[in-house]
Amino acid sequence: MAVRVLVVDDQAVVRAGFAAIVDAEPDLSVVGEAGDGATAVELAAELGPDVVLMDIRMPGMDGLTATRLIAGGPSGARVLVLTTFDLDSYVFEALCAGASGFLLKDARADDLLAAVRVVASGDGILAPAVTGRLIAAFAQGAPVRPEAGRALERLTPREREVLLLVASGLTNAEIGERLGVSTGTVKTHVNALFGKLGLRDRVQATILAYDTGLIRPRTTSTG
Repeated sequence: MAVRVLVVDDQAVVRAGFAAIVDAEPDLSVVGEAGDGATAVELAAELGPDVVLMDIRMPGMDGLTATRLIAGGPSGARVLVLTTFDLDSYVFEALCAGASGFLLKDARADDLLAAVRVVASGDGILAPAVTGRLIAAFAQGAPVRPEAGRALERLTPREREVLLLVASGLTNAEIGERLGVSTGTVKTHVNALFGKLGLRDRVQATILAYDTGLIRPRTTSTG
């Protein structure tokens, strides 16, 4: 069955462009369009899309609020946020709200389509430039929350090790090669730690790893 996509952007031309790109694919189908967050929430509940392409800055209800309501709602839809460099300050907040990933609005069509498929499959995705900005925020002193740190106590030593490697950007195959185990074994560990920590995907796992201080960004001295 085709992946059902809801496209949300307050600019009609941009929205139509994204919709045309997605709808041209045989395995993807645009089931609706919205020009603001409130309409997006209503359509997500009514249409039950698999993926919501979400703009951030919109009139009325913005994309952050809509993301929180959709991700926490009964539809099961996963949110892929489309952002620009000047909106990077929203990245961490939107991820905490439940977004499954971020992609820059100037991404190539192939990258957009690949991101929709990745998010629909149950994983998460971050554009490299967005990841860099996110890590920079932690390097500038984002606080480690004690309650987040206590969550790691639920993990076995091997699950903590796998979480660290996931947060470092390694695939299951690469983690298996690093640890000397099969990809299937890695997948079992990943699913177990996701279940214990209440995580949906690798994006949330990466956020938690930084949030707990399990992994900290490297900083380069300029003096």
